[in-house]
Amino acid sequence: EPILGELTASHISPDSVQLEWSVPEGTFDSFTVQYRDDEGQPQVLPVDSTFRTVTVPGLSPSRRYKFNLYGVWGRKRLGPVSTDAVTGEGMEGHMEISVLHCVLSISAPAPEEQEPSSQPRLGELTASHVTSNSIQLAWSVPRGTFDSFTVQYRDDQGQPESLVVDGGSHTVTIPGLSPSQRYNFYLYGMLGQKRLGPIFLDTITGEHFCRICPCPFWVLDLESPTPPKEKALFPPHLGELTASHIRPDSVQLEWSVPEGTFDSFTVQYRDSQGQPQVLPVNGTSRTVTVP
Repeated sequence: EPILGELTASHISPDSVQLEWSVPEGTFDSFTVQYRDDEGQPQVLPVDSTFRTVTVPGLSPSRRYKFNLYGVWGRKRLGPVSTDAVTGEGMEGHMEISVLHCVLSISAPAPEEQEPSSQPRLGELTASHVTSNSIQLAWSVPRGTFDSFTVQYRDDQGQPESLVVDGGSHTVTIPGLSPSQRYNFYLYGMLGQKRLGPIFLDTITGEHFCRICPCPFWVLDLESPTPPKEKALFPPHLGELTASHIRPDSVQLEWSVPEGTFDSFTVQYRDSQGQPQVLPVNGTSRTVTVP
């Protein structure tokens, strides 16, 4: 059974905290960071198993947050390990002191307060035009603009890959992928020295088809092949999704798979702020709690 190490907070700014952790023994399928926002609403941030750091964006200045990190291993959720962090001070406090000093000294009129520019926000990440060796990613930016974007994923050998996209683009094609392979994509928005995000997408490339003209088996003097794989003719089917064990701050979801098996599941929803949330679930599970 894998073990979670220590969770620490670093690179603290007025609106974000970078979390780091260790796994001294074993490997996890994925991680989940949980915390509560300024309104007390629970937030969930899924993290790929290959990462040991994540930046939590959209926080408020000079506020204490408690972060809980869970490790997902098969159908088990291990942990949590926790840490508290206080975000840095915003510029408003410094502006008030400066204005007060000018009023008292009467040496100069108070400078006009500048409205803080609204921070841009990443929307939803989707996949389109999926082929056997490439995936086109598309995303939205419902508010503001970014200087650039960064797409991160791991290739077939597990090596990290990074792709920089211009701030004016909201789509990119990832080439050089392998057929029928699962990939996890993470999109970050770059604003000056800040890296906001990520938003997450889990998708699978298409199957590779060999385009050869059909030929009757009697021409080749071959016996009829074995029946085609049931997987190709009968793909798995999702059954009914129901909600149970409903509490003020969580909902337990349950579902069935009447036919076949899936590699994994993904639960998507929007939180109370309208932010898209993604919760990966192991393929053997049929229930998950959304906190």
